[in-house]
Amino acid sequence: MGKLYLIQLDGRIYSCRSCHSHLANFDELVSKAFHCRNGKAYLFNTVVNVSVGPQENRMMTTGLHTVADIYCNCCWRIVGWKYEAAFEKSQKYKEGKFILERAKMLDGDGSDFFLDAPAAGSDADEV
Repeated sequence: MGKLYLIQLDGRIYSCRSCHSHLANFDELVSKAFHCRNGKAYLFNTVVNVSVGPQENRMMTTGLHTVADIYCNCCWRIVGWKYEAAFEKSQKYKEGKFILERAKMLDGDGSDFFLDAPAAGSDADEV
């Protein structure tokens, strides 16, 4: 097996809580108003050092979406999901974007996030 190659980001970054691999740059953050099974989640335009799993349809609070779990390339833990397709016209803006679960990442300075109230009007996995 070859050597693991991970992309190192500059500036303020979000990293995997488990292994500290870089996942996303603060500049790629679209919204903090999302929710998942484990609490809050963030929507990003792009992420790095992840692999995309198989696609499946999931019923979310905002309707049916085709999504694929994303795994950290270093520790192989699920850190969120990728929106592949949205069936509701109002949700099409999510297609091709990524969710990182707040409980599974660290802020750019390495600090843990504080738990706070769930975001209203956001996606939650209802399966």
